[in-house]
Amino acid sequence: MFELHASKVSNLKNDVLSGLTVALALVPEAIAFAFVAGVGPLVGLYAAFMVGLITAVFGGRPGMISGATGAMAVVMVSLVAIYGVEYLFATVVLTGILQILAGVFKMGKFIRLVPHPVMLGFVNGLAIVIFLAQLGQFKVTNAAGELEWMQGAPLYTMAGLIILTMAVIHLFPKLTKAVPSTLVAIVGVSILVFALGLDTKLVGDVASIAGGLPTFSIPDVPFSLETLKIIFPFALVLAAIGLIESLLTLTLIDELTGTRGRSNKECIAQGAANTATGFFGGMGGCAMIGQSMINVNSGGRGRASGITAALALLGFILFASGLIEQIPLAALVGVMFIVVIGTFEWSSLRILGKVPKADAFVIILVSGVTVYSDLAVAVVVGVIVSALVFAWEHAKHIAVTRSVDESGSTVYEVNGPIFFGSIANFLEQFTPEKDSDDVIVEFKHARVVDHSAIEAIDTLAERYLSRNKTMHLKHLNKECKDLLEKADKLVELNLIEDPDYHIASDKLA
Repeated sequence: MFELHASKVSNLKNDVLSGLTVALALVPEAIAFAFVAGVGPLVGLYAAFMVGLITAVFGGRPGMISGATGAMAVVMVSLVAIYGVEYLFATVVLTGILQILAGVFKMGKFIRLVPHPVMLGFVNGLAIVIFLAQLGQFKVTNAAGELEWMQGAPLYTMAGLIILTMAVIHLFPKLTKAVPSTLVAIVGVSILVFALGLDTKLVGDVASIAGGLPTFSIPDVPFSLETLKIIFPFALVLAAIGLIESLLTLTLIDELTGTRGRSNKECIAQGAANTATGFFGGMGGCAMIGQSMINVNSGGRGRASGITAALALLGFILFASGLIEQIPLAALVGVMFIVVIGTFEWSSLRILGKVPKADAFVIILVSGVTVYSDLAVAVVVGVIVSALVFAWEHAKHIAVTRSVDESGSTVYEVNGPIFFGSIANFLEQFTPEKDSDDVIVEFKHARVVDHSAIEAIDTLAERYLSRNKTMHLKHLNKECKDLLEKADKLVELNLIEDPDYHIASDKLA
């Protein structure tokens, strides 16, 4: 359905046409997420325009689309409900500042710590979230003002138009790739609905998108410590969610296009975009995986695609709201269903039985948490579980061999990493009560990883000292020796052979 290894080459015509396609898909998403956050539709549309434009111009990943997102919207609900929309704008400004600081301090590199199973769970979970979000379009308001599922002719019409849209997107590239098939599907289905006079939901049935240019305004909140106490926790969570979703989407687009984006530059651009959006009445945002996939698979590679999408969206608001409101929601739902199919890593279903059980569990766990909670929580949970599994597995790799040399000294040769997960097994290998008065511990094939390992070596030295025995530590790196407290006088120096690597320790911070 999608070309998974898309072209690396940027083409202005493809960028412009792809940008127009993305702009059409941005409208219902921005409106829907604005409703989720409890604000007006223009607040979401202005965010999609400003965040999309600024990140397209200054971001670190050309071709990636940013705008108002559901992951951030769900965090905003309680803030808006309790304190009002002005506090939201102030929070978005602070969110942007925190994201800029993350980029300045080069924290974008930490996205590399996200394991591949977490990435698979991330895209699978987001695909499910995007799918579930479209189901809301199958509901209508009854006479009592309550939402209920479509039935009868409206349902069949909606389903038929969705299937037609998906068919056009799939089949049109076999005729020509000169025009994005997604754009052809949206325009074609819209013309068909108008020509046949079909009764189906339109964009205008959801909300009016007519408006003017966004205007500069300082958020109307008290500039006090009390205000900061209110907005800072929300801003911190929004900044984390925005950066995680943006950087994971950046990594995904990197894989699809075979190129590499700049994560720290993207952090700064996202921060600048959110700061500006807060001053212009927008709800803030981050990278959008669905629209980014539409863009990439419609041929958008360069910055022109994101710029076109943002400017076209503004044009819709200012001049073409009447036309855009006539687009059938079924056409846009069909586009998003195609995105779901392309986003979901179907290969992950095939490999679940072939990869380690822990990795399979992480894929399922992250997917589930993404659906039932939010992206940031899912990724953090996935990374923590992966790290614990890694630590547990490597804790088993420590081995200590005991022997006696020609001089009668007891020699222990340590193999494997010594860290917080393996220190218990490490200490259990030594028998101070049975060893000779002279003991040699050989670290030539070992690696002292963290401060917990140093404390373990100190503990070992204390055990021998309490028995009036001498312990020599050979091939221990200088930094580790400098940190030893109880065993420092027992270390046998070997400046030629001792390794030179650095160790993670709070004492060196």
